[in-house]
Amino acid sequence: MDGRKRVEAAIAMGVADRPPFGAWGHTYREEWSPADLAAVTVQRAKLFEWDFVKFQPRASCFAEAFGSVYRPAGHRLKGPVLESEAVPDLEAWSTVALVNRKALDDQVDSLHMVVKQLGFGVPVIQTVFSPLTVAGYLVGKNKARVVRELRQHPDLVRPALDRIAEALVDFSKRSIGAGAAGVFYAISGYTSRDAMPEDVYRELVLGTDQAVLGHMPREAWFNVVHLCGSKLQFDLVNEMPSQVVSWSIHNLGTPTLSQGRNLSGRAVMGGLGQRKSLLYGPPAEVQAEAKRAIADTGGRGLLLAPGCSVPPRVRDINLVAIREAVAA
Repeated sequence: MDGRKRVEAAIAMGVADRPPFGAWGHTYREEWSPADLAAVTVQRAKLFEWDFVKFQPRASCFAEAFGSVYRPAGHRLKGPVLESEAVPDLEAWSTVALVNRKALDDQVDSLHMVVKQLGFGVPVIQTVFSPLTVAGYLVGKNKARVVRELRQHPDLVRPALDRIAEALVDFSKRSIGAGAAGVFYAISGYTSRDAMPEDVYRELVLGTDQAVLGHMPREAWFNVVHLCGSKLQFDLVNEMPSQVVSWSIHNLGTPTLSQGRNLSGRAVMGGLGQRKSLLYGPPAEVQAEAKRAIADTGGRGLLLAPGCSVPPRVRDINLVAIREAVAA
């Protein structure tokens, strides 16, 4: 049985011969070249025998698309270095526009290479940051600023989010046209109670999420909503259409996998600690964690994965342990 059939079974809230599994993390040196990024993605997918691939583009590419400038750090453990932000002050929100389409085109091209090399049996999903997540990058290092200015000046910031959403819909459609099975829609911290009250999120932000997710093509059968952070306002996922929900069960104030499955009525992705067991091991702990996730859900509607991106210094032996756990 191939990975696609396992993922399809999980989305149908069942389980095939075993739960599907996958993992992802940045490869900082390779991610500046579409060909190099595709090559390392395919290499890792085959080495670790992933059932699905969550494509990991350069995290700064979305901000670059709207005018921020980054350069490579030149080190495999260090991400892109910000040189100038697209939104240095409040007035700059009015000028936010897609100015560097190539930053996104490269990710579509790289994903297409991955899809061609892995074939039909390994579904690949494109990473898409939410409009507010992109906006958080546009202000630079003080990401709390975007929330403050959105709440104080929605007349300036909300139209910028709408323009970002339009570009992300186009990016998503082109990615699916290039062979992606769907998108991994990532909301970085903004659905946390620490970021803003739920009623504020619903009033000022949720519509932009729905604008992106509601325009996925019919061919997109494997869409994931990812809530990053702690103290999640998890009920928000019920307003966001997808086939799968992803979050880190190891963060404070988050539901277990089975609780999240029941709350969302959808398949769930996660269970493994990206900054604990996977990073530090030993492999036996990764295997134990995987088995706990399977026991919690009965394996039904489960896509075994880290709760978020795995740091680049993770040891291969700990990623191999995932496969060994599901095969046991």
